[in-house]
Amino acid sequence: MTDLALIETKFEQFFNAQPQVMVHSPGRVNLIGEHTDYNEGFVFPAAINFGTWVAGSKTDDNQVHAVAMDYDDQTNQFAIDNIETDNSTPWANYIRGVYKVLKEAYPQVGGAKLVITGNVPQGAGLSSSASFEVAILKAFRDLYQLDLDGVQAALLGQKAENTFVGCSCGIMDQLISAMGQEGKAMLLDCLSLDMQHITVPESLSIMIINSNVKRGLVDSEYNQRREQCEEAARLMGINSLREADMALLESNRIVLSEVVYRRAKHVITENQRTLDMYHALSKGDIQNVSKLMAESHASMREDFEITVNEIDYLVNIVSDVLSQQGGVRMTGGGFGGCVVALIPKELEHTITEVVESAYFDHTGYRPSIYICSATGGAFA
Repeated sequence: MTDLALIETKFEQFFNAQPQVMVHSPGRVNLIGEHTDYNEGFVFPAAINFGTWVAGSKTDDNQVHAVAMDYDDQTNQFAIDNIETDNSTPWANYIRGVYKVLKEAYPQVGGAKLVITGNVPQGAGLSSSASFEVAILKAFRDLYQLDLDGVQAALLGQKAENTFVGCSCGIMDQLISAMGQEGKAMLLDCLSLDMQHITVPESLSIMIINSNVKRGLVDSEYNQRREQCEEAARLMGINSLREADMALLESNRIVLSEVVYRRAKHVITENQRTLDMYHALSKGDIQNVSKLMAESHASMREDFEITVNEIDYLVNIVSDVLSQQGGVRMTGGGFGGCVVALIPKELEHTITEVVESAYFDHTGYRPSIYICSATGGAFA
């Protein structure tokens, strides 16, 4: 059965009716630009052909009834006029948080019956949570005919995650999930929300390698990095690290701790690398793409300190095969998760073999390898 047929069947089993809407929202991979989004900088993601499906129907009982197929058909229910965190069912808080901010913006929204499933690897840094949030927003948009566009939906999803779930994420994940374009990556200015789309060369595949070192995004390390970046901006007298360059950072080095200096250095240099990679890819300069992705990974390892040994090993063995024919780096929030590589299509098999033969022996973890294509967003 296809995903759509499965979710429709499940909906009928639980609710004795066919769903009124069926929606999909993709996950994403970030090609470069890590931890720059909440610093009002630049990111360069692509929506990928893994995502979240939601089947839904309206109800008139002022309740939201949700079924999570990927959690053994767990159910969760809440009254729309009394939305609180549910510590016993963490996945439901994404629905509760999204509904709460949506209801504040669109008071006419009522209840719903929802069945949710997805195939974005969770805890891997491919943004299963944003895909989930955007899919829920799209379902309510369609059910209640709301004048909700992709940018507004992304901002609501981010607000839900920041204020209800408790993760200080930036806007990138939700915006690419909502607004990605088929076959293209997006250069996103996280300050102005300007988007420029560029075709990923047909000669290249997007390979994602999940280290299967599990990570949680709602954790102290992620939020601590954000606080350190905000401290750097405050001590330099600017609104965000978007306004800084290396000259300003060096002139203020005396007032920054060594750790805060290195965090700011990563963000400032990563912003420039992101712009440079957009231009390199637009010109087909794969040698420079390779260099920029390598520098990004080194910066995440040494200045932002968010890689782990298993991720560094993956990057090294893929890089040895690629040389300058493509690029590879850690992607996502860090502390585990995935590596992303832009690779020539003819090297897919070779790199897969190398990773599968070497990684487990070296780390004790079995990798999961995905060959992805860039796909359209839920609101695109």
